Amino acid sequence: MRHVVERSDPGPLSEPVYLILSSLAAGPRHGYAILQDVETLSGSRVRLSTGTLYGALRRLLQDGWIRRFAEKDASRDRQAYELTPAGLAVFATEVERIRHLAQIGRARLQEAHS
Repeated sequence: MRHVVERSDPGPLSEPVYLILSSLAAGPRHGYAILQDVETLSGSRVRLSTGTLYGALRRLLQDGWIRRFAEKDASRDRQAYELTPAGLAVFATEVERIRHLAQIGRARLQEAHS
């Protein structure tokens, strides 16, 4: 039996991991759909290789932030993934952290232009 350890404070997420979690926050997706969504979300700035994506998905599965999702009509042997409650909590925490940092940055820019 494999034991999954959930990290309680992962610290700042890398941009690819943030974008993967963001993609899955919209609903379950298979790997290729995640690749496409990450590229769209980043304005084509982030283009994940399949190796990078599946390495990240493997770590997210191990951390308990995502789980495999059984697609009803999977025509191919593809895997779909969805956020777990723990993954959603990590993503929400990171969104709030980034919001706070942006707020600090905006305030400093206003001070600089005053």
